[in-house]
Amino acid sequence: MKFPENIIEIASLQPDYLGFIFYEKSPRNFENDIPNIPKSIRKVGVFVNASLEEILKKVNQYQLELVQLHGAESPEFCHSLQQNNVKVIKALSIDNQFNFNTLNEYNNFCDYFLFDTKGTNYGGNGITFDWSILENYTLDKPYFLSGGIGLENLEEVKSFLTKPYSKNCIAIDCNSKLETEPGLKSIENTKQLINAFK
Repeated sequence: MKFPENIIEIASLQPDYLGFIFYEKSPRNFENDIPNIPKSIRKVGVFVNASLEEILKKVNQYQLELVQLHGAESPEFCHSLQQNNVKVIKALSIDNQFNFNTLNEYNNFCDYFLFDTKGTNYGGNGITFDWSILENYTLDKPYFLSGGIGLENLEEVKSFLTKPYSKNCIAIDCNSKLETEPGLKSIENTKQLINAFK
């Protein structure tokens, strides 16, 4: 999310989470104040290789409930955030060659994983990966599914959620496919998607 009026409109649809990107190179970089939104909606700050000090500053400034780390942050870095009472979502870029054993070192030092499509950008590439590869995910840590999810692949998402390997998927992360421009979400498309899951 980027624009205050749009934040209020989308918040009225009662999503579980709203994400705010704090990465200057992103066209979605957030520099506004977050308007008052229902307490039930959890605010997520998205960071790419930011310093511990910078992240903690944003957590306090915006009262973020979680941080999503999209860079090359180490397990030790994730742990240092947890030690500051910050809940951590560690994002991983997935392709068909992804080695799920690499998650073991993060398992004790983050609260959630987020599986996104490997692409040219750190996120917001607008393309999906082959979700069946998540059959190889054997950890019990809950995860977010991300990468090119929108109305056009809603049925595929619903089908995925019936698979045994989706049992730890607790959230669907939607971004670029719901946008009319970077950071600006279509109210109607977002409403349709949320209603489809509810």
